[in-house]
Amino acid sequence: MKRALFFLVVVLGVVVNGSLCVLASAEGPIVIGAVIPLTGELAKFGEMQKHSYALALEEINEAGGVKGRKLELLIEDDTGRPEVGRSAVEKLISKDNILVLTGGYSSSVTYAIAGVAQNFKVPYVTHTGAADKITEMGWDYVFRINQTASEYFKGVLSFLKEVAKPKTAAVIFENTLFGQSQGKSFAAACEGLGCKVVMKEGFESGSVDFKPLIMKLKSANPDLVYAICYVMDAGLIVRQSKELNFCPKLFVGGGGGFALPEFVKNAGSAAEYIYSATLWQESLPFPGAKEYYQKYLKRFNEPPQFVAAQAYVALYVIADALRRASELTRESVREALTKTDMNSMYGHIKFVSYGKKTQQNLLPTYVGQWQHEKFELVWPKEYATKPFVYPIPPWSQR
Repeated sequence: MKRALFFLVVVLGVVVNGSLCVLASAEGPIVIGAVIPLTGELAKFGEMQKHSYALALEEINEAGGVKGRKLELLIEDDTGRPEVGRSAVEKLISKDNILVLTGGYSSSVTYAIAGVAQNFKVPYVTHTGAADKITEMGWDYVFRINQTASEYFKGVLSFLKEVAKPKTAAVIFENTLFGQSQGKSFAAACEGLGCKVVMKEGFESGSVDFKPLIMKLKSANPDLVYAICYVMDAGLIVRQSKELNFCPKLFVGGGGGFALPEFVKNAGSAAEYIYSATLWQESLPFPGAKEYYQKYLKRFNEPPQFVAAQAYVALYVIADALRRASELTRESVREALTKTDMNSMYGHIKFVSYGKKTQQNLLPTYVGQWQHEKFELVWPKEYATKPFVYPIPPWSQR
C-alpha cells in the first residue's frame, strides 16, 4: 500500500480572554482516512483527488483546524480494485483508528468501501463513486456528496427536450457498475421523452478495437449516441468513429472520461463538438469555486476537473460535521453529518432521502461541449460560457 500523509503541527492551545487555555481534548490530530486509486489505470483520477485533499487540509489547518486540533489525513491506495479497497479500509479502521472515512473513485470500489464502513460503523463521506445502489442499501453510516449515475444526465435530458429533440438514440456503456447503472437509467429516460432507443449495448473496458461496435451504431443510424466510459475508451471510440465516418447529430458522453483534458489528448481532432454531461465547472456561481480553481491551477499546473472539486469539498463537509459534533466519536460525527446544510464551491450540501436513496446530496447537472480544445459549459443557458453547436457538423467540416 502506498500512503500519502499530510500533517501539520498540532496546536495545543488557544487564547481565551487573552490567556492561553490548553484544551483537554487537544491530545493529537483528528485522524481521517481516505482510499483512492494511486496506481493502476485510474491513478490519474486519484492524483487529482490527492491534490485537492492537500489543498483543503492545508486551508482547514491553517484556519485553526477543528476544536483546537489539526486534521491528519491517511491515504491508502485501492489500485482501482474492490478487494484492495476493502482491505485498505479495514486497515485504516482497525490499525489506524480513523474517526471518519472519505474517498473512492470507481463505483465498484466505492461500493466495497461503503460496505466495510457500514459494518464497522465508521462515517463514510463518499464524493465520486456514482452507482445508484451505493445510497440505496439503507446504510446509515454512508453519505454521498456527488450526483448519482441515474442523475448524471439530468442536464442532458433538459437539452434533449428543449433543443435537440432526437427521435432515436443509441446507448453504449462499459460493463461496470457505473456504466450499467447509468446506461439503464438513460435508456429509460429516453423512452420517457418519446425517443426510441434503437440500440443498447455494453462493452468491456480497455478494448483496442471499437470498430465492430461503431459499425453497429452506424447501421442503427441514431440521431443521438450516449456513451458511458472512462477516458481511454472515450478517446478511442470517438477517434475510431471519425475513421469510420460515423457522425450522429449529437454525440454525448455520460461524464466519466469525456470531460477530462486527457480526452482531447487521446481523441485529437475527433473531440471537437463532442458533448458531455458534467457535474461541476469553475464558472458556476458557487462561493469559492473560482478561487479553488485558480489555486489548484497555480499549485499543480493543470486545471482541476469535477473529480478534484468533489474531493476538495469532501474535507470541508467532514470538517463542518466535526465542528458540530457533540463529541468526537464516530456516532456523534455520523449524527452531525445527517444535519449538514452548507453552501460550498461544489453547490449546496444537504444529505436527504428520496426514492430508494438515503443520505444522498441532491444537485443539478450540466452539459459541456468541446470547442477548439476547450471544454465549454453550454447548458443550461444561464450558466453557458459559450453557445452550443448543434447539430454536430460532418467530420469534413470540423
